[in-house]
Amino acid sequence: METLMEDEEEYSWREVKLPSLIPVISEPELERETGERRRGRDVLVAIDHGPKSKHAFDWAVAHFCRLADTIHLVHAVSSVHNPVVYEKTQELMEKLSVEAFQVNLVRTVARIVEGDAGKVICREAERLKPAAVVMGTRGRSLIQRKDDQKRIYADD
Repeated sequence: METLMEDEEEYSWREVKLPSLIPVISEPELERETGERRRGRDVLVAIDHGPKSKHAFDWAVAHFCRLADTIHLVHAVSSVHNPVVYEKTQELMEKLSVEAFQVNLVRTVARIVEGDAGKVICREAERLKPAAVVMGTRGRSLIQRKDDQKRIYADD
């Protein structure tokens, strides 16, 4: 039996150049820690310009990330070639990267990806193999999320 391969579709993305205000530091000396801790983890954080994704980012930096980790900020847009969207997203990612460094000495990598948010996040997670994927609730309350879960299971 052969595995069916879905059509591999190309997707567009742009790396975001983060500010040079953040000093370059050497890898931390964690001799008594395990190899995993010394190497650091990759943490994928899906962001947009809303308060829910900012809250998710703040939570990840304060409660999950530790020294030597790298936060990968991913923002899904309809077009990576729109200069206004790119500029505003770059400003947001620069602010978040400085905040992550100040709060927890966490390194940040940022990427703007074109496409549907759900597919983009899954594709980036496949590419990075992160320790965790952190995202906001998209403004949905607890009741709305429960209704969505019931609907998903009811359709199966």
